[in-house]
Amino acid sequence: MSKRRLIWILSAFLFSTGSDVFSQERSPIPVFLSGDEGYRTYRIPAIIRLPDKTLMAFAEGRVNSSDDFGNIDIVMKTSRDQGKTWSPMKTIVDVDSLQAGNPAPVVDRMDPRFPRGRIFLFYNTGNQTESEIRQGIGERKVWYITSADGGKTWDKPVNISHEVMPDQHAWRSYANTPGHALQVASGIFKGRLLIAANHSAGEPKIDFTDYSSHVFYTDDHGRHFHFSEDVPIPGSNEATATDLSKNRIMLNARDQKGELHMRIVAISSDGGSHWDTAYHEPQLPDPVCEGSILTIDRSKGHHKLAFCNAANTDQRNDLTIRFSKDDGMTWPEKKQIDRGGVESDDPTAYSDIVLLDAGNIGVLYEKDGYARIVFRSVSVRGSVK
Repeated sequence: MSKRRLIWILSAFLFSTGSDVFSQERSPIPVFLSGDEGYRTYRIPAIIRLPDKTLMAFAEGRVNSSDDFGNIDIVMKTSRDQGKTWSPMKTIVDVDSLQAGNPAPVVDRMDPRFPRGRIFLFYNTGNQTESEIRQGIGERKVWYITSADGGKTWDKPVNISHEVMPDQHAWRSYANTPGHALQVASGIFKGRLLIAANHSAGEPKIDFTDYSSHVFYTDDHGRHFHFSEDVPIPGSNEATATDLSKNRIMLNARDQKGELHMRIVAISSDGGSHWDTAYHEPQLPDPVCEGSILTIDRSKGHHKLAFCNAANTDQRNDLTIRFSKDDGMTWPEKKQIDRGGVESDDPTAYSDIVLLDAGNIGVLYEKDGYARIVFRSVSVRGSVK
């Protein structure tokens, strides 16, 4: 038995028996374990909470290797006890030997046809590696599937590539989020489904400035889609988005250039169509990795936000949640979720966050050098008062 698997079994046992050595906040719960259930590696976590409080976790199931391209499916598990236990895995997108990835789930809670909510899962497919697609060889596509019964069944895939990107010669590489998508909860854009994304345009550049972040969105529950202008900072890449007060949207992106080791932030006052301002945020250090942002309170004036990423500027480690009580202008408080390994090849990397209730956030994240994806509940009581 491997050392990593022994540690995982010991952690799960101590938690399940109520040992005071581990609490739910301190001890991660395994969700996807690489090498189990038919997949060599699991990567790219995303998580949402359904109206009935069920948690739904998604990931890429990579069949043969940990590579970003190849035979990759999208898999799912659910939890009905706040993440303490998880269902058997279900494969929900399989495009034979090709790649399906970048799951971006969101619950549409405002369609009168579906009073119990309808799940949208946006994802990408590709027929060549990202490097080749940046060179104009092959293509990426954008799809969604929906479920109106809590993920038990899913409708047929819908290809929206022609609506959310120009022709393939203008935009080449294309990727959703990673992490959850957004439904705007209040204001004049209430109900809008908005998906953060990124693309490359034209010939590849050595400093990755052929990449730009953007969003796409729908105001009619998936009938029609529109896409935004580019974030005006070249090299902006994997992105996450949330809603702010005063009808604004914040997009938070990875800087693929990797020179400043901090996140890129863009603000929109028209629901994500255009960007009023874009800037590097020194309060949010980043090693060139993915991050996840979430609005956790809209009740008083400025919205309260949580942001989670690997906050070590040298390597993918020190997974940390930061809190803001003023729409992301300042981030005065933080909690380290997982230190990760001390070696650069043993990272704590991609993550996604979900609001469990008024006092707790769930974190789904990659751990132990991509050996597993785990879940942890984190108390936010006392944060951002």
